[in-house]
Order: sequence, then C-alpha cells, then structure tokens
Amino acid sequence: MSLNALTLKEAHEGLKTKQFSAGELLTGCLEQAKKINPQLNAYITIAEEPARAAVHSADKLISSGEDISYLTGIPVAIKDALCTKGIRSTGAAKILDNYIPPYDATVIKRIRESGGVIIGKNNCDAFGHGASNENSQYGPVKNPWNLTKVPGGSSGGSAAALAADSCIYAIGEDTGGSIRQPASFCGVVGLKVSYGRNSRYGVMPMASSLDTVGPMSKTVWDAAAIMETIAGHDPLDSTTFDKPIPQYTREIERDIKGLTVGLPREYFAEGLDDESRKIIATAIKQLEELGVEIVEVSLPHTKYAIAVYYIVVPSEDSANLSRLDGIRYGVRSSQAKDLFETYTFSRRDGFPEEVKRRIMIGTFALSHGYYDAYYTQASKVRTLIKQDFTGVFAKVDALLTPVSPFPPFDLGAKVDDPLAMYLADIYMVPVSLAGVCGLSVPCGFTADHLPVGMQLVGPALGEDVVLRLGHQYQQVTDWHTRKPSL
Repeated sequence: MSLNALTLKEAHEGLKTKQFSAGELLTGCLEQAKKINPQLNAYITIAEEPARAAVHSADKLISSGEDISYLTGIPVAIKDALCTKGIRSTGAAKILDNYIPPYDATVIKRIRESGGVIIGKNNCDAFGHGASNENSQYGPVKNPWNLTKVPGGSSGGSAAALAADSCIYAIGEDTGGSIRQPASFCGVVGLKVSYGRNSRYGVMPMASSLDTVGPMSKTVWDAAAIMETIAGHDPLDSTTFDKPIPQYTREIERDIKGLTVGLPREYFAEGLDDESRKIIATAIKQLEELGVEIVEVSLPHTKYAIAVYYIVVPSEDSANLSRLDGIRYGVRSSQAKDLFETYTFSRRDGFPEEVKRRIMIGTFALSHGYYDAYYTQASKVRTLIKQDFTGVFAKVDALLTPVSPFPPFDLGAKVDDPLAMYLADIYMVPVSLAGVCGLSVPCGFTADHLPVGMQLVGPALGEDVVLRLGHQYQQVTDWHTRKPSL
C-alpha cells in the first residue's frame, strides 16, 4: 500500500515504529495531491514549502524517541475557510485572494503544536455557502468517484482530497451539513461536533451561532484520535465548553449492545431516494445484529428547519461579511474611483452570486419592520426544534438518519435552482440548529458506484456515543475501505 493511502492509525504506528519517516509520508501525499488536483480541483493552495519545514521538525522529534501524539508528522489538508498562519487563506472568494493570515485558528494551532503537517488548503463553497462545492470562485470541485458528480459542500474539497488519498485526514467546517454531506458523497467519515465542543476562533464566520469545526477522516477511529487533540475550551472563544475531553479512542472500543437508537419518522418520509433508503435500512439491520435496540421517534418541528435555517444563516452572514469591504484587508478593486466604488466594486467582483444572495436575504430579514417578523420568529421556532431533540434524547442514546435525500448529483444540475440546492441540507440542518453532534459514516454504494452515508446523531457533547456506534459498525463492514479509481 502507498503511504498516502494509510489511515491515521496506520500512519501513526508506522512513524512510531520507524517503518518510514514523516518526510516519506509527506512526499507520498504531496505527489498524490499534485497528481489529482488537475482532475478534482480539491486544493486552492498546496503548501509544499511550509509542509517540508514542519515535517523536518516532526522527524527530529520522532527520532529522539520521545512519545509522539497521534498527529505528529501526519499530513493534513485544511478547508480554506480556516485561517492558517503564513499560508494563503481565501475562503474560496476572490476578495481574499491575497490574504495570508498572521495567526492560526485555534484548532490549527493545536494541530501544529502536536507536530501536524499542513499539506494545503482545500477548495470549498465560498465562505461555506453551498451544498455542492460549485460556489467557489476558483472553480467547482469534482467527486473522485465520478468526475461528472458534485463532491458535496461546502467542505467538498476536503472530502475529495481525503477520498483520493492526497492527505491522511482533513479539517472541515460545518454550519448546516458542510462536513457531513461531502463526507457522505465522497465515502469518508465526517464529524459535525456539538456547538461549543471545538473552538471557532480563526474560522471565517458564516453563521456564528451554528458554525463548528471538525475532522474528516478515513475511519471513525481516526476521527476519535483527532478529536483528542483539537477539542476543548478556548479562552479566545467564549462559546466553548470548559469541560473535560473524553479519551475518545478508548470510549469507542466499548460494546454498543444495549444502546437505544431512534429513527425519526420525519426523516424517512417522502423525498428520500429509494436506493438510499434501502442502503440505510441494511445498515440499521447490521446495528441491530450488534445488539442495538432500534425504536421509532418523532421530531415534529423538523418540517420548519429549512425555513428557519435560511433566515438565521443569511442574517448572521450579512453581519459577518460586512467586514469584507476592500478597505481593511483583502483585494481592493482597481477600477474604483472613490470610497463608495471601492466598497461596491470590491464586493461585486470578490463575492460569488450565492454569497451576494445570502447577504441580501439576511439584510432584508434584519431590516427595520421585518426583524421581528422574520429573525425573531425564526429564533423562536429554532428553540422548538432544539426542544424536540432534548426530549428525544431523554429516551434514546442516539438517532440514525440519512445524510442526504439523494446520492451525489450531476455538476450543474441544481446551480440555477437555489431552493432545490437548499433542500439538499434537509436532514442535516435540524442537527445544526439544535447544536447537537452528527457523524456521517459510509454505509454503502448505489448501483452507479456512488457512496451513501448514514448520519448518527448524539446529544450535546455526545460525540463519544456517535463515534462508538460508528466505530463498532465499521468493525463489521468494509464500505470505508473502498477507494475511487483515478
């Protein structure tokens, strides 16, 4: 097996036992990244020089015989919506084409301090706006399983890069499904953490009350190992929980016999693709064979989730993106003749259409005379959605749902129909609004050889439960071991 195709666990063991060096591991990943990027467009920036410097330090540490963390010497790809000190971070929008952050996002800082090696920055929907990775101003990302299909969004570049073995793991950002959906579409593992579990400091904000940062990996065990490093309280982010971090890699080895998993009836109603339904039904049976009790539950306010999400998110978007004006940092329009044109031309050229659409929707929803009718009302219904989850988790340990109503769709198929694109998030948005955690795990393939994932949902700070379920499921299945042919 090529070194770049290793899982995190395999790579860590190989480095620790000196079967190969961190430099050799990086070389394998860099060669693959350069090979696949013309096809997939998964990277905006390949950071070879900084990676070589980081891997040199990692190899010195490994050679010293000191204990190393799971992430020491391991190449990681980062969604371009997270700030990386000294490495260009565009958010996939031209307005930040020349932006090189002077600081790291907290999650990135923790990875670097653990000896992690950043191989590059992944393409994404600009500022996280999209469910297909077609809203990047650096061009769309393609699905490694079928180059005519989307990889999912907004962290599609991270999922595609990982599925194509150009990195050992990736870090994405999930506001309403942006880790889970591309993980499902590309056949990898994606964890949307509970709101407040991981720091948001250094993330280019989309919707501050929903944004989360989490791992994308080749196995659930890998995701558990990554979380042991990146999770936890951050003084720079007052929304993070100051609570102990479980030893996730130990927790996931526990038996799942006796756990109760709920199937929300609203998630298996009309609209779910028949082939996806059958694949998920098989996964449910496999969990039952492992001793999990399956029960039907209800989340009655789910039907309002998309409407609530697309009021709350654009409203917070319009406030957060006001900082990008061509004045303080980023690209300034060369055509502008005065201050007004500097603002308008910089945003006109620097934002793609979907970003402009959300800013306008959000500005309208927050405007005088409409704030109470839209944003305030949406916030009230959001509370009801959260209460649905709280009530259900008093009865069950976790929930199981589809990730997407359909498998990966054709590039361009939904670009001109924003509403159809928004509905792609229907099974993921309620989880985000409630602030609970969700794990996308590969559970099968369609007849056209396209990956399908299931979503395991846990209560707030219940990552140990969903990781445990996902890991034990992967012990009896091999969907996560299959690779696309490129």
